[in-house]
Amino acid sequence: MNIINKKFDLGDGRMIEIESGKLAKQADGAAVVRMNDTMLLATVCAKKEVGENVDFMPLTVDYQEKYAAMGRFPGGFFKREARPSEHEILIARLVDRALRPLFPDNFHAEVQVLITLISGDKDTMPDQLAALAAASALAVSDIPFNGPVSEVRVSYLDGKYVINTPMQDIERAELDLIVAATEENIMMVEGEMKEVSEDIMLGALKAAHEAIKIQCRAIAELTIAAGKTEKREYCHEVNDEELRQRVRDAVYQKCYDFSKQGIANKHQREDGFAAIKQEFIDANYTEETLTDEIQFMIDRYYHDVEREAMRDMVLNERTRLDGRQLDEIRPIWCETDYLPSAHGSAIFTRGETQSLSTCTLGTKLDEQKIDGAVIEGTRRFLLHYNFPGFATGEVKRSGSTSRREVGHGHLAWRALKEVLPSETECPYTIRVVSDILESNGSSSMATVCAGCMSLMDAGVKIRKPVAGIAMGLISKGDKWAVLSDILGDEDHLGDMDFKVCGTRDGITACQMDIKVDGLSYDVLAKALEQARQGRLYILDKICETIPAPRADYKDFVPRIEQIQIPKDFIGAVIGKGGEVIQKIQAETNTIINIEEVGEMGIVDVASQNKDDIAAAIKWIKDICTVPEVGQVYNATVTGIVEFGAFLEFLPGKEGLMHISEYQWGRTETLEGILNIGDQLEVKIIAIDEKSGKLKLSHKALLPKPEGYVEEKPARREGPRGDNHNRPPRREGHGDDRRQGGNGRRH
Repeated sequence: MNIINKKFDLGDGRMIEIESGKLAKQADGAAVVRMNDTMLLATVCAKKEVGENVDFMPLTVDYQEKYAAMGRFPGGFFKREARPSEHEILIARLVDRALRPLFPDNFHAEVQVLITLISGDKDTMPDQLAALAAASALAVSDIPFNGPVSEVRVSYLDGKYVINTPMQDIERAELDLIVAATEENIMMVEGEMKEVSEDIMLGALKAAHEAIKIQCRAIAELTIAAGKTEKREYCHEVNDEELRQRVRDAVYQKCYDFSKQGIANKHQREDGFAAIKQEFIDANYTEETLTDEIQFMIDRYYHDVEREAMRDMVLNERTRLDGRQLDEIRPIWCETDYLPSAHGSAIFTRGETQSLSTCTLGTKLDEQKIDGAVIEGTRRFLLHYNFPGFATGEVKRSGSTSRREVGHGHLAWRALKEVLPSETECPYTIRVVSDILESNGSSSMATVCAGCMSLMDAGVKIRKPVAGIAMGLISKGDKWAVLSDILGDEDHLGDMDFKVCGTRDGITACQMDIKVDGLSYDVLAKALEQARQGRLYILDKICETIPAPRADYKDFVPRIEQIQIPKDFIGAVIGKGGEVIQKIQAETNTIINIEEVGEMGIVDVASQNKDDIAAAIKWIKDICTVPEVGQVYNATVTGIVEFGAFLEFLPGKEGLMHISEYQWGRTETLEGILNIGDQLEVKIIAIDEKSGKLKLSHKALLPKPEGYVEEKPARREGPRGDNHNRPPRREGHGDDRRQGGNGRRH
């Protein structure tokens, strides 16, 4: 067994280890990457044969976290790992975007990369090691790959850049990015920020790239040690160079001239370019001579010429496919409060891209529970992105949420979560849903804009409006052009797709994919500044429509009021088996949630009726009230005995009114005078220091008759005092479990 091992230092004494040759030896390539106690196993396999007429890279990247890696059981009925979570999908997408551009253009064999968390610790996030593991597996295989490539996490903490940030420090970081790069070029960036400047972001990219260079050198050494410097031979394309040249000669200038017309309508442009190709086919082939193989090659060659002509037109003419200037934003129109029954709604339309977004406000019971192998907890802000086929005029089967939908929604979620009010200021669970109704580029950025407006329309007091813009880049030799608010075609033909979201004061989220070698930081700085200007323009359009959040929530939005109670009273409010809290909810028509935080209980009371909320809060406060001598209450008779009556003066709190404390003068019996359920005003006249028992008096609230002489009362107590023949207590203190209305802990 030939085991290869490489170790390198992150620069601060923390070590990363790469091992190959011990596990999964039948895969084309396999490697284990370890940092602290976090270990990832990555495997890669490629088919030897290629499907007929395949002209793309059929790459599949999957990431899975084993619960055993953290010493935990999976949740759910089946108690086993099942379909990937959104967290796992997002990590797989990060790796896919780092690897995909580096396979040879004409390599079309199906490749599968599997990355598995086999050991984990609470200090080391596995996402920052996933691409390193995958690239290491490719490095020890014979699969053609233009690497090495790797990823790191970079954070901006206390004025410094930190690589592969410890988990407990990520929350307080001003910037948190995952960056992928080769030794020469940055390939992919994604992350979130707390309104940082463009300069801080550029500094983070530089710091990340320096760390990645060390990892790429280690991977290169691994390839040499494994003896895999020579990759497998392949020939996946059938080409006709004479046909390729004929296509170029016939259509290049036509595509260039058509691109200059500046047609804004996407379908008209598509039809125009399709007509140019069809004209070439009609002039050179008949139905009999046009074979499937020739048609396939013409499609491929024409696509390449169309792309080249469009790129050259932009670089030479400095105008866009739809006639815009390089930094010009498409026409924008917005509308809020479009849906009468939604808590908040907004339409954001930019050119031929449109998002209809809604905002729904719920209680703490609506929070999303996160039960991953590594990350556990709850999430009070959710954002979902939907992209139906009709958005691009296509017939598309409706199925489960796609990875693209998960990724675009997560980017918008990152952009908006930074400006949300605190849970104290806004105790709601918030869900934003963006339905893309039209798409011609930048639909994720339209989601950010429409989502922001729907939050404001719902009355959520966000700190500042947020907008997003997608930037593009076209470069050739020493010519380059940065494009603002790119079209779908410009995304496809360009060398960079750079999405930037933020407020007027800084960036809150970004996503970048670079498809060209040698992109300088000067060009990147230009793209960031142009993106900032575009973002400010879009923010102006948003604020023209809705300048600030609504002053109040809409009438039909459930109201939530929050109070704090001492932790010791939580059990009394809940009651045995939840009976007390269920009774409060039923009689006041509210939803109540109690959460223990430190020495206090945080109580959320929700209802559409403010009077119902007030009644529930009074009930809860009464339960938590500590009785004092001299206080007067309107009490309810709960039991009558020979020597007096028991009365409940607060929810769950009772005291004894001795028969002598009912009125001035002698009373032989309370039978027939008082009945269970009667209301009686009483005063607390004494509290037993040892037992805490309360003594009540109605007599103390009545005027003393003139000339009244106190009579010595006949002894009516049993040998054990006031507790003789006492009815069962009704305080509801028997169950100290933290239960809500359905008997479950919240």
